[in-house]
Amino acid sequence: MADRPRGFRRLVTAAIVLVALVLSAAAYVWRDDILRTRLDPKEPFQIYDPPPAPDYAQRAAWALMPKAPETPTIGEPAADVFFVGPTTFDGGRHWNAPIDDPKADRLFRQVMAPNYAGPFVRVGRIFAPRYRQASLYTLMTLRDDAKEARRFAYGDVAAAFRYYLSHYNQDRPFVIVGVEQGGTLASRLIAEEIAPHPALRSRIAAAYLIQTVVPSDRPPLPPCIAPRQTGCLAAWASVYEGDPERAQALIDRSLVWNETGQLVNLGGRTPVCFNPLFGAVVDAEAPARLSLGATNATGLEWGARPAFLTRQVGARCEKGLLRVTRPKSPSLKPSGSWTDRRRVPGYNLFFADLEADASARVAALAEPRSPAAD
Repeated sequence: MADRPRGFRRLVTAAIVLVALVLSAAAYVWRDDILRTRLDPKEPFQIYDPPPAPDYAQRAAWALMPKAPETPTIGEPAADVFFVGPTTFDGGRHWNAPIDDPKADRLFRQVMAPNYAGPFVRVGRIFAPRYRQASLYTLMTLRDDAKEARRFAYGDVAAAFRYYLSHYNQDRPFVIVGVEQGGTLASRLIAEEIAPHPALRSRIAAAYLIQTVVPSDRPPLPPCIAPRQTGCLAAWASVYEGDPERAQALIDRSLVWNETGQLVNLGGRTPVCFNPLFGAVVDAEAPARLSLGATNATGLEWGARPAFLTRQVGARCEKGLLRVTRPKSPSLKPSGSWTDRRRVPGYNLFFADLEADASARVAALAEPRSPAAD
């Protein structure tokens, strides 16, 4: 008789463990649906009251800018970098982020800026506007509301660029850098604000659109097909080798701009694929020995040069996607929550390669051109 309560307790414990395992498995299978539900603003964008617009005449509207943006000094680089950052705002109540959201700003400063703006610190003075970015939720759904939120974010980026040109650029050469959401917005910026104007096109060394799908049949600038080429586009979206689901999702769910400024599906078109290890749009396979240095710069003091890990990854373009081998170092592997893994990683596999590539293109732009080259 004494064994009966003990046996009953074991049965109850086993049942609880089984239920927990089933719930954990269900949570894993439906993790994206759970995340989408949690981040959904649950309000139509058409009746949404967005946060106040940034005033780009104020320093608070810029996440990064020089100490004296109107007066470049001799010790500063001779070029500028206009940097459009990636998604740092989760969402939930808002479709678009307030520019003073503390969590989003902290993620930008600790993770995104050192890893993705960091490669360009020695290339040019960096101007990174705060903008009312679309939330992470808008990148997880194809709803029209989400597309409208992303189109709304473009207005801030365009306004920031116009202010930068009229007040800070002073006819200097420049580089455009956009990452993920920022890359998609920068692709439209280039098409509408730079490509139609010969004077601006003559001063852009290159545009780096990182983790960004740009259709190869309609790029805003000619693709970079050789190192030191100027006025060209270096765009790519990468996937790890052996991850066909991620590759297919990029092709099926990526949104690009059409002629009327609407976001539409890629529609089977092939994206531009720039290989940072070659410094060119090319389909050949780049072995890991060509890598100049990957790094995890998260938490690094702004402007500090990180330590580099060489020979970490090889890369090749296939069907418009950059297939990257998995890095060896644990510091260069995906980590964090489901939400963290939906963003661009907190490391840069091509940090040193981008730094060298952009520096070479800026230097080439400054070289005298022969009449024959014109």
